Amino acid sequence: MRLNKIGNKRALYSRILVSMTLCVSLTFLASTIIYYNYYIGVEKTQAFRSDLGNLTQTSKEVVNMTDAAQSLSFQIYRNSTVSKIVFYDKPDIYDVTAAMSELGNYLSSMPYIESIYVYNPKSAKLYIASSHGQNGVFTEQELVDRNILDILNHYQEYKPFTPIPRVYSNGAAENGQVRAYTFLCYDAIGWDRAINSAVIVNISAPWINKEITSPVDSKSDTFILADQGKLLSVGSLEPHGLSPLEAAWVEQRIQGREAGYFIGQFGGVNSLISYTAPDDLSWQYVRITPYDIITKQTNSIRNATLLIAALIFVGGLAFSWLMSRRVYLPIDRIVREMNILEGEKRDSMFTIRQNTLRDLILGLKPLQSIQQVEKLRQLGIHFTFNDDYRLILLRIDNYQEFRESRSSYLLAYKFAIMNIASEICGQTYRVETVDMNDDGILVLLNIVDPKEYTDTELIETLLRQIQQACSDYLKVSLTLAYSHIDRNPVQLRQLYKQVREASDHRLFYGHGCIISAQSICALQANLYHYPTEKEKKLTDALMSGKIDEAREQFSSIIRETADYPFPSVQLAVSRLSVTIKEIIINIQKRNRLQSEGTAELPTLDSVETVDALEQAFFALFSEMHEQLAEKKNSKQHDMVRQINQKINDAYMEPSLSLNQIADELDMSPIYISRLYKQQTLTSIVDVILEVRMREVCSLLENTDLPVTTIAERCGFTSSSYLHRMFKRSFGTTPTDYRRSRQA
Repeated sequence: MRLNKIGNKRALYSRILVSMTLCVSLTFLASTIIYYNYYIGVEKTQAFRSDLGNLTQTSKEVVNMTDAAQSLSFQIYRNSTVSKIVFYDKPDIYDVTAAMSELGNYLSSMPYIESIYVYNPKSAKLYIASSHGQNGVFTEQELVDRNILDILNHYQEYKPFTPIPRVYSNGAAENGQVRAYTFLCYDAIGWDRAINSAVIVNISAPWINKEITSPVDSKSDTFILADQGKLLSVGSLEPHGLSPLEAAWVEQRIQGREAGYFIGQFGGVNSLISYTAPDDLSWQYVRITPYDIITKQTNSIRNATLLIAALIFVGGLAFSWLMSRRVYLPIDRIVREMNILEGEKRDSMFTIRQNTLRDLILGLKPLQSIQQVEKLRQLGIHFTFNDDYRLILLRIDNYQEFRESRSSYLLAYKFAIMNIASEICGQTYRVETVDMNDDGILVLLNIVDPKEYTDTELIETLLRQIQQACSDYLKVSLTLAYSHIDRNPVQLRQLYKQVREASDHRLFYGHGCIISAQSICALQANLYHYPTEKEKKLTDALMSGKIDEAREQFSSIIRETADYPFPSVQLAVSRLSVTIKEIIINIQKRNRLQSEGTAELPTLDSVETVDALEQAFFALFSEMHEQLAEKKNSKQHDMVRQINQKINDAYMEPSLSLNQIADELDMSPIYISRLYKQQTLTSIVDVILEVRMREVCSLLENTDLPVTTIAERCGFTSSSYLHRMFKRSFGTTPTDYRRSRQA
């Protein structure tokens, strides 16, 4: 306890240094947040003021242009020369020429004017003075700018001398589209309110918009919110498509409001939106700048400050750790060594307890004195062997595979199984668990409930819970065997032997079974007689190659031992192993088979279920059967090869026949004929004739020997016989065949 308190001083010192580091880091962090928010507000205000001044200046330019357009329109109306084309139905050519010259003077004196239209509906003509495109006198049908006719036809929708932003075509190929602000001055006095005359002045939009700049960044966009509620792009004078969200904030936060700014989404980008108050034309100017451009410099400062705070924090932690380690290194070493000693003592105590209980169970150190009982209590073993107790053996299924796949964690898995068993049974019994150093874990239970003497439902319920828990949490299958209740410490070893033998009957019951040792003990009264008749049938089946019958007899011998004590099972398997080993040796000797490829006979120690035992023996049966079949097939192929060799060597002998070949091989002609036909799908006689005919064809093609000589060389008894066989095989005579090949 005292060492722990001393060791905690290092932790206390570390906490002090870490607290100081945290205070400095948090101060940096808090100041960064405060300054960041302050500078962001300052930058937004500065950006708004810059935008407002620029947009206000643009508004003034547009208003001034409006005044200029209004003054120009009045001058045109009062000009006596121009008035002739304004009011006369049919002015003469001299008046038109003078009027167009006068309009040209107005156009050249004011460079910001794109064009001037004079409209006289009585003459159905438009007089146009323009620096580009159509210039002169045109009828309504000849006019390229069709949009102006629509404006004239709906002039009531437009206020006089209010700029109309629009894009129109002037007929010039090099500059077909013109962006302009159109000012309309008209005379509509009369009962029908029809236009008597009109003067249209088109002022160049680029001339006005050159004052509109983006001081923050080129990514800023400027728009005009006209009196009709449309948001027009300054660059193109086209209406800008707005999303529902954008249309909402235009209507609710900008239209008709005093100058201001706010942060909002525009085109999916968080932006600073600055706008002016409505001017004399009821127009408002809106500038939209991406928010990250405004805060770029402030974000850099913020990130640098955060990085400094992080470096201070990390450096402070490292410094705290180094200092505490350097100052309290001796104390830390002492505490560490004491912890190691305590861990070793704890581990050794567990090992001592396990060894002591294991010696008691195996009868190596039987419990015979009070001193031994006292020693058990000192080790923390409070199990009382003089009270009623029961043994439960937990065996891990597929233990060989389990040990190979989880060898590094085998002890941990066993310890987990012991904990699960103790946790589940500890609610009802006093429990001790012992690792038996094999696939078994023994659980000792002190019986408390008297009902267990007659009712085993409780214990089997607990065992199923243990199985389920190990399956769910550890993915381990268990076979469990439990003993009857006893209270004599001397019977402990015998009781363990009974549950061990009972668990061996997993061979028949299968993995995951629960076995009562008392029911297995009852099998001791059954006397086992080894079935020699079935063993003889098994031997005959194996010797004759009847694998299915051999499997059936083997399974019958093994499975009928399930109703007898386990030593009877061991006796039956041992005797069967000896018998099968002898059969295999005899078959190998008789058929001259290699013995290296034969697998070892399985034992009961290497398998856990009868299915696995049968599969191991059945694999031996199948392997032996395959070796015999392969040997037999090899002999047949060798015989076919010998026959073919004999035919190729002696085809020129007239006496070569099936009977001669059979005599030389010392076999029946019928047997070798059938075997050859099965292997090659061709008869021996046909092969002899085919070889002879192949040689005849070669001699006919490559030599000038007469047919009689060729017949003698190829084993034919006469030339007439050769002619008949050749005609039947090739449909022609040997002479004709030679002639056709030499042609």
